[in-house]
Amino acid sequence: MQTVKIPVSIDPIRAATSRLSYQGMISAKVLKRLNELCAGDCSDVAVSLECGVDLQGIVYLKGKAVTELTLLCQRCMTLFTTEVTVEFCFSPCRTQAEVDELPEAYDPIECNEIGEVRLHSMIEDELILAVPLVPSHDIAECHVGSNDMAVGEIEDAQQGRPNPFAVLEKLKSK
Repeated sequence: MQTVKIPVSIDPIRAATSRLSYQGMISAKVLKRLNELCAGDCSDVAVSLECGVDLQGIVYLKGKAVTELTLLCQRCMTLFTTEVTVEFCFSPCRTQAEVDELPEAYDPIECNEIGEVRLHSMIEDELILAVPLVPSHDIAECHVGSNDMAVGEIEDAQQGRPNPFAVLEKLKSK
């Protein structure tokens, strides 16, 4: 199978009946929301996608997407590169009843008004969900030193200041 550009949108029913499969790249320039989350560059996304119909007659889009993201470590505040991999299995749905009947193995995906699924947006959404909430290096690779961490008791900054709720305490005792 040759590497091609992944189409922006496909008709999932037509692709499934033809048993189409794609293996290709999505340019990082196209994925604007994913690039906004990164502290540096986002590499092109390698995607493999298989369209088909299972034994129950359910149309599915199954695949995998891999990219490298440059993120800011929240411990040492330096840039690092991490690989993000997502696997997905979607089934197109048009109504809420179809969503309710869908087996747990499939995630529902909405078709647009002409019955197509926007592949680039779908893959970008999955990658955004896979980005770590608090990005950080592995402990062994992190540049934070033992002198950078403060351990001990925190001084009470309000010593000597009157408690603003003392008046309420007096009213409560009356």
